[in-house]
Amino acid sequence: MAQMRVERLGMQAQIDALQARQAAMFASRSWRITAPARGVSRSCRFLIRLVRASLHRLKPPGFPALPRPHLPRLPGFPALHLRPVLWTFDQYPARPLRTPRPFSTPANPPSIAMVTPAYNHAHFLKATLDSVMSQNYPRLAYIVKDAGSKDGTRELLSLYGDGLRWLSEPDTGQTSAINTGFQHVSGDIMGWLNSDDLLLPGALNYVAAFFNAHPEIDIVYGDRVIIDRDGHETGRAVLPSHDASALRHADYVPQETMFWRRHVWEALGGLDESFRFAMDWDFILRAQGRGFRFRHLPRFLGAFRVYPQQKTHSWTDIGAQEQTRLRETWVRPDFTVEDVNTAIKRYLTRHMLVNTAYKIGVLRR
Repeated sequence: MAQMRVERLGMQAQIDALQARQAAMFASRSWRITAPARGVSRSCRFLIRLVRASLHRLKPPGFPALPRPHLPRLPGFPALHLRPVLWTFDQYPARPLRTPRPFSTPANPPSIAMVTPAYNHAHFLKATLDSVMSQNYPRLAYIVKDAGSKDGTRELLSLYGDGLRWLSEPDTGQTSAINTGFQHVSGDIMGWLNSDDLLLPGALNYVAAFFNAHPEIDIVYGDRVIIDRDGHETGRAVLPSHDASALRHADYVPQETMFWRRHVWEALGGLDESFRFAMDWDFILRAQGRGFRFRHLPRFLGAFRVYPQQKTHSWTDIGAQEQTRLRETWVRPDFTVEDVNTAIKRYLTRHMLVNTAYKIGVLRR
């Protein structure tokens, strides 16, 4: 018994000595100076673990969903989950659309040509038209190419009088309508906006100013806001810088935010009308294959509307077939799901990091 008491006292003495040394270390000047660096290091290690866990559930469009692992919570941000949201449309409950800060018209603004293809979208079309015309861009040539709608679209277009150009006649689909529209409007810069999407305030001024300042860039695109049937936002996707390799494997460019110089359109001969769903990705890949230079712009430029009857939802089979066709052309004929996941992993890692930085207020858009 006496020996056990002696051993216990010896152990207690060792514990007391360790606690004294720890207290002295915490009180030292060097410990206080290096504390912020240690905190940053712990946070970085935690983020890396989250990224690695999240990458197990990557889901490019057209591929089956993978099981989602349990993710730990980021200290200090209990509601934050690090995951790719490029193709996630319902990220949070619907809330009023928050638009970006204004942007003034640049000196010597370039002319911009825009087309909206429309067919039986009168319910959404007014919001689309107003989002373009309220830009008040001084050198905008804008036309709506309607395919002969029967839902009041023609009557709505007539209400705008001489302030809006439009053409209503049958066509062979959306791709044909866009090509036809650009035969009737001309501009140094070009872009199209679908009849259920929105152009966010200041977008045209921002794009024009960038093209003026960067004559070496041919094609630009920005960040995306996702909205529902009623125009309320349900998600946001902040993108990293352009990645040509990842783009050959998966389309991450928000079409409603994309603009290009006219010489790109002329070199490519417009859109390929054999595509009904992935005509934008085909256009992008052909442009990239010809060596045209891309740049991602750090601003929310457009809003992408998602609802049950929307084309992205309702044309799943056609979309999958066309995406497969493009991957067979630009990746290799016998590509696999693993090929795609591996190729886009680095890009999605960067996307998750910048998207998280935006959510916690480190990045602004």
